[in-house]
Formats: sequence, structure tokens, C-alpha cells
Amino acid sequence: MANDQTFQAVEDVLLANSRTPTTNLGHYEHHDPDSAGNQPRELTSKESLSDLIFRAVARSAGGITVAIMLAVGLFLAFRASSALSVAGFSFLTEQEWSPETQTFGIAAVLFGTVSIALVALSVSFPLSLGTALLIAEVVSPKIRQSLITIVDLMAAVPSVIFGLWGVFFLQSAVIPVSTWISTYFSWIPIFAVTDESGQSLTEASAFTSSAFIAGIVVGFMVVPTQTSVMREAFAQTPVGEREGALALGSTRWGMIRSTVLPFGRGGIIGGTMLGLGRALGETIAVYMIISPIFVINWQLLKTGSNSVSALIALRYGESSEFGLSALMAAGLVLFIITLIINFTASSIVARSRSGAQS
Repeated sequence: MANDQTFQAVEDVLLANSRTPTTNLGHYEHHDPDSAGNQPRELTSKESLSDLIFRAVARSAGGITVAIMLAVGLFLAFRASSALSVAGFSFLTEQEWSPETQTFGIAAVLFGTVSIALVALSVSFPLSLGTALLIAEVVSPKIRQSLITIVDLMAAVPSVIFGLWGVFFLQSAVIPVSTWISTYFSWIPIFAVTDESGQSLTEASAFTSSAFIAGIVVGFMVVPTQTSVMREAFAQTPVGEREGALALGSTRWGMIRSTVLPFGRGGIIGGTMLGLGRALGETIAVYMIISPIFVINWQLLKTGSNSVSALIALRYGESSEFGLSALMAAGLVLFIITLIINFTASSIVARSRSGAQS
């Protein structure tokens, strides 16, 4: 009887093992998910009061910022509607500025704005790139923090200080440089300084208050912004890639060229474009330096230039109601251009922080 019971127990075990899948890691049994005790549980979490407050504040701040930008754009568009309805598309092609006779446009001032901004980038880009690499890769950590503080403090200097410095110091120092450039590179049209008959000018008065001088001053003003963005991008280069390049026998410059610069490419482009947006909208420094004209001046070294922001500052106090509408239209164009440039730059900088450029 005992043997029969033992044999029956062994048979039951063998039968159960033949129905249950086995692996070399053990065996498992198939359970019906719908059977009792195996229903999926719903995981729910209750947010704390601090999380709810933070989310509400963050969303409100973002919404208010976007609302302010839209309100500024709508305000400019509304105030500029009367002038734009009169000028039409010629507002972008007309050089003269005479709202009283309904002959006005921003072709000349827009060209001056772009030319000053390009000169500024030509000055600020190498300075910003070199300073960012110096801070991020060359100096010791003790000196690095001091340099970061100094560069950041440059951004706090009022633009009127830069304007005064440009008028009373830089202008007289740059005139010999402008004369030398015009003498040896006048075969390039933008570096020639000529009168209406095409004769070259050499007197110092022909080189003052030019787009070149204004661009240099604005270039120094945008250096802190560009340097900060580039430095942050360079600092995010993975340490393993730096050490790997050095371990393979690369020099310091070779490591920077093969690792840091490719990783920070997005920061370089984004910082440059942010500086361009700042240069396009600079007002006081440009207003103090240039000699306003309303004609397209292709000669960057020659006296006379203009910008949209300087035009608004120059004509705002003496304009009629229709003249104010024309100035609002000029401001609207500058607002749209600056917004597009800054938004593009921010997108590039945000993508570069993911490390995808490495």
C-alpha cells in the first residue's frame, strides 16, 4: 500500500514537470493574468502642495512672458498700421525719411543697422571665442572664477559709457587705422572712402562718425554675451573625451580642436547669433557716434551711417502723430528681425547642450 502511494506521488510529479516549461535557470509556471490576485494595479501618486505651487508659478511665468512679447508685437503693429497702409511695400525699399510728405522708408537705416552689426560681429567673434577658450581650457581654476566675474561685469556697463568712450577716445585712435585700411585696401569697395566724383579722401574728417567706429564699439558691448554662451558650451565637453584625446598623444590645442570645438559648435553659433541680435538693437552708443544720413552708404569707413534704433531715438521727440506711426513701423521691423534671430539662437544653444554635437 505504501509503495502504491509512493509510486502515485512520483507519477504526479513527473506529470506536472512535463506540463511546466523549464530552463537551465529553473522552472516557471504560467499564471492566468485574469485569475484572482494577479490583476494589474493602478499606481497613483498625490502631488505635494509645494509641487503644485511650483508648477503653477512656472506656468504663469512662462505664460506672462509670452503674453508680454505678443502684446509688444500687437501694440507696434496697431500703432504702425496707419503708416504701413500709406507706404506699403515701399517702406522697405525707400531710403528717404520724410513722413510729413508721406515719402519715407527704412532701406537706408536698415542697411546701416545690418552693416554696424556685421562690423560688430567681426570684432566680437574672435575676442569672444578666444576669451571663452582661455577661461574654459587654459587658465587655472583659481584664476578662472575671477575672469568669469570680470567678463560678466562687462555686461553691466551702461551703453552710454561705451558711447562716451567711443566718441572721446576710440574715434581718434581708430582714424589712423581707417586711413591705413582705405589707403591699401581701397580696391575693395566697402573700404574705399571717396567723394561724389570718385576722388579718394584722406582728411581725418572723412573717417569720423562712421559705421566702422560704431561697429567696433558695439562689438565690445556684445563680447560678454557671446563669451558666456560659448564658455558654457565648452565647459560641458565630457571629461572622458578630453582625457582620451590627451591619452592618445594629442597636444592641448589638438585636444581643443578635435574635442572641445566640435562639441561646442552649437554654442559658438548660438552665442554669435545672440550677439547679432544685441548688436541690431543697440541704440544709445550708436546714436552718440554716428552722423545720421538717409542714403545707403556702402563705404563703411566713411562718415555717415544710421540705424533703426538711432532713428527712433533721433526723431521720436519731434514727430507728429503720423511720424510716430512711421517710427512704430520701423520698430516693428526691427522687433521681428531681432525676435527671429534670438529665437533661432536659443534653439541652437538648447540643442547643443544635449551633447549631440560631440
